[in-house]
Amino acid sequence: MDQSRNEALMARRNAAVARGVGMANPMFAERAENALLWDVDGRRYIDFAGGIAVLNTGHRHPKVLAAARAQLERVTHTCFQVVGYEPYVELAERLNKLAPGPGPKKTLLMSTGAEAVENAVKIARAHTGRPGVISFSGGFHGRTLMALALTGKVAPYKAGFGPMPPEVFHAPFPTALHGVSVHDSLAAVERIFKCDIEAQRVAALIVEPVQGEGGFYVAPKDFLVRLRELCDRHGIVMIADEIQSGAGRTGRMFAMEHYDVAGDLTTVAKSIAGGFPVSAVVGRADIMDAPAPGGLGGTYAGNPVACAAACAVLDVFEQEGIFQRAADLGGRITSRLSQLAARHPEVAEVRGLGAMVAMELCEGGDPDRPAADLTRALTARARELGLILLSCGVYGNVVRILVPVTAEEAVVDEGLGIIDRALGELCAPGARKRA
Repeated sequence: MDQSRNEALMARRNAAVARGVGMANPMFAERAENALLWDVDGRRYIDFAGGIAVLNTGHRHPKVLAAARAQLERVTHTCFQVVGYEPYVELAERLNKLAPGPGPKKTLLMSTGAEAVENAVKIARAHTGRPGVISFSGGFHGRTLMALALTGKVAPYKAGFGPMPPEVFHAPFPTALHGVSVHDSLAAVERIFKCDIEAQRVAALIVEPVQGEGGFYVAPKDFLVRLRELCDRHGIVMIADEIQSGAGRTGRMFAMEHYDVAGDLTTVAKSIAGGFPVSAVVGRADIMDAPAPGGLGGTYAGNPVACAAACAVLDVFEQEGIFQRAADLGGRITSRLSQLAARHPEVAEVRGLGAMVAMELCEGGDPDRPAADLTRALTARARELGLILLSCGVYGNVVRILVPVTAEEAVVDEGLGIIDRALGELCAPGARKRA
């Protein structure tokens, strides 16, 4: 039997690409449109991954493509530190206006989320003159070494890459399902001050308002309010990591807007440019200006084509009511998954904020028995049925949905129907034993 194009490309990939680069689905994209993707063998898939939260405005949004094409005809690269260009300045101006919190703001543009996190820590250290950083269990902040040290999940991200940068400390993130209260989390931060590093030597505390890779746990409002008070009390820079939760995914531009709490610095990336690589640190001008000229930057940071695409994404947010669409989409997804939970005890919890929705799978619904095998089987069966679906969580037992906010209702319903069918098959008596 002749080898398929996917199989042929997979053989070439395995021979040419480093083993450490994972691939959740053994197929290669030929083309994509909004929430649909076709592989090189011509098979159609519904995309519930969105490039890991990068495609809130969908694959190849026409306004984003038009802006990128127009910029391609003008300037593709100068390095902003050598010769400037207007799209960088325009994007910074717009992010300064959109970021939550009082006072004048400034922006640094980079290329990736990890770069944004690394630079947020650098800026906080320059501002405070302190070394320490506190983050939370389950948090994901990137794959470069400081970002990796901040990340609260070992496998596969940290395994084999130590030692990590020093003066990084972790506290548990509040997760009611697993018995970790807001009090527990805050008490753990206070214990860090007593047992590991004095508060006066902590430069920054970084937190995701909704954890991404960690499992879509939504921070309780009281938690973020009290973290803000703690940071103010000790002169610690609060960094809101909105790389996955930002850019309209939760029904607001930034998830922190749901809490009426603002970080001193906010990191943003992923969906801000509709698939083009750009990231940012946005924050209080007095903090952002702490590093001296030349202390921040990067050769490709704030690429003009990516900046033009990002400005177009912000236009789409305004013109197409993306924030309300995300809120409506989240309600639709949550309702359908809650119906599944009522029929399948393996669904221990459905949770999320806006269109950032997940379900946690546990054996018999017991939070102490994470069903990682069922989760892997579900994503694999969904792929067989034509749906791209991602898992996450410290124990690999959470199914997350990051379908483009612009997806048509019929496509969303079709994808949810595939999850329903796949879970029903896998949870039927004896199904997994037979498999």
